[in-house]
Amino acid sequence: MAAPGSVEKSEEDWRAILSPEQFRILRQKGTEYPGTGEYDKLFGEGVYQCAGCGTPLYKSTTKFNSGCGWPAFFEGLPGAINRTADPDGRRIEITCAACGGHLGHVFKGEGFPTPTDERHCVNSISLKFTLANS
Repeated sequence: MAAPGSVEKSEEDWRAILSPEQFRILRQKGTEYPGTGEYDKLFGEGVYQCAGCGTPLYKSTTKFNSGCGWPAFFEGLPGAINRTADPDGRRIEITCAACGGHLGHVFKGEGFPTPTDERHCVNSISLKFTLANS
């Protein structure tokens, strides 16, 4: 796993390696439309990595169906995800600890039957899934 904050690239470098939509979401803190991402309904066994830098972020065993239209996880891998309060104070943004790429937001106390009572609501386009044993 990359060390926190270890992946630094210029805006030009990010634009060269990311699709325009990946750049909009990962680097400009955008959001994909609900229900449109490729990983919302995927429940295979494996690891979800940052689409920007490849850092492992979530195990598939922490993914659950929240019905929100985006992939939902109840916890990330230790040290892989940073949390920052949005300027309005209403939400907590989650980013890749290695490259700072925007993943989505985390919500607490919604009552989902998970061990953490958290929902990491993540843009599919911010992720890359690798099947176990592949």
